[in-house]
Amino acid sequence: MSSNSIANRSLPLLVVINGFLVVALGAFGAHGLKSLIAPEAMQFWHTGVRYQMFHVVGLLVCAFFASGCEDRPHAVRWAVGAACLFILGMVFFSGSLYLLALTQQSWLGMCVPIGGVFFLLGWISLAVCHFRRRT
Repeated sequence: MSSNSIANRSLPLLVVINGFLVVALGAFGAHGLKSLIAPEAMQFWHTGVRYQMFHVVGLLVCAFFASGCEDRPHAVRWAVGAACLFILGMVFFSGSLYLLALTQQSWLGMCVPIGGVFFLLGWISLAVCHFRRRT
């Protein structure tokens, strides 16, 4: 399967799934968890939701960039790579914050910076994609 078909099929689906998840997780935190966990744990939850939402927008940009450059496979590969890095960032950054809020296991805090690095690498990859689209 080529990068173009992966991008055209998978990236919009990733945007939709993660957009749904972030709204559901935000609502669950605001309505279901508020009375069950400590206020400082709620801060972890809210930070995870906020960063996941930012990176849903990043996934949307990946899908947009990839769809506009079918004739530039290198650019598409960078967009798909950026999307993969954003997903890894969501799992490590937001996912570990969700688990930290629910379990209070402090070792989960070590996963947050790993997710942050994935997010940063994803934005760099998206910048490379942008420049590859233009050349």
